[in-house]
Amino acid sequence: MSWFLAPRTARAENPMDANLPRVGLTAGKVLGPAHERNRIKRRMRDVLRKHTAQLPSGCDLIFHPRRAVLTIEYKKLEAEVLRILTQARTEAERLTRS
Repeated sequence: MSWFLAPRTARAENPMDANLPRVGLTAGKVLGPAHERNRIKRRMRDVLRKHTAQLPSGCDLIFHPRRAVLTIEYKKLEAEVLRILTQARTEAERLTRS
C-alpha cells in the first residue's frame, strides 16, 4: 500500500481547520469492479476509524491501497495501517520542524 503526506496551510476563512487531520482514499478501476473497490474502501475506513488519534495533525494523508486489501487478514491490515500512521506522524513532525 502506498501513501502520500501533504502539509496543510491555514486558509483565511477558517484557520482552525489547518490543524485537523484529513484522510483520503483512492480506489481506481484497476482494483476491480465497483463492489470490490467499495469493499476495499470500507475495510480501510473501518481500520482508520479505530485509530483516528494516530493521524498526523496539520496534514493530509492519502492512502492508495492495493487489491490485496480484499483478502488480507483484518489484523494484518490493521498492523500495516498503524505502521503507515507511525511513519506519517514522523514525517509530519519533520516537515513542521523545517
